[in-house]
Amino acid sequence: MCQREGVNLQRGMNYRLGKGYSVLLMSIRKNAPYQDEVLEDGTVLIYEGHDIPKTPNIDDPKAIDQPEKTLSGVLTQNGKFHKAAQDYAQGHRKSELVRVYEKIKPGIWSYNGLFRLIDSWVENDGKRNVFKFKLMAIEDEVNKAAHSTLQIHRRRVIPTHVKLEVWQRDKGKCVICGAEDELHFDHIIPYSKGGTSLLADNIQLLCARHNLAKRDNIE
Repeated sequence: MCQREGVNLQRGMNYRLGKGYSVLLMSIRKNAPYQDEVLEDGTVLIYEGHDIPKTPNIDDPKAIDQPEKTLSGVLTQNGKFHKAAQDYAQGHRKSELVRVYEKIKPGIWSYNGLFRLIDSWVENDGKRNVFKFKLMAIEDEVNKAAHSTLQIHRRRVIPTHVKLEVWQRDKGKCVICGAEDELHFDHIIPYSKGGTSLLADNIQLLCARHNLAKRDNIE
């Protein structure tokens, strides 16, 4: 993940890494710190904003509303993503492109693909106010620099339980060369050609080199 992005990702929300898109880290594992969700048959992600950092004066960040601004008035990551979503909803800008990575096991992150940030709101979770962000999965083969002209097609996220089944079956290695780094969950029959994301039988682990070589070919 960090190698792909060229930066050391220390936080879950990363607005504009200087590459024309943002990055979010998510998890829907049991006991995950935030309530992220995958909806609408895997095409929509609801991402929860992040808490104020824990300090000697703040013992329980989850008892405090998620912040939009710092004490000095600067937008937090919540605030930056919220502003981008609201500006899009009001027709003031194009939707923000967001790369999303999902933690599927301790120390193992999976690339969930490219998303459009299309909405945001604040809701009460029963204890405090939290930010929610709505993102729609889109085809990843786009020129991010030409966002104004790209054709956007919806895509389905591979469910976490399918990824875990494939990871165990393929032993965490590329099925072609056995590489253990820069791995991708690849559709054997591409989703764009009718292949399912819901069955492990249609998903395999490929290293970046073999995934790029395969593209949308059916082997």
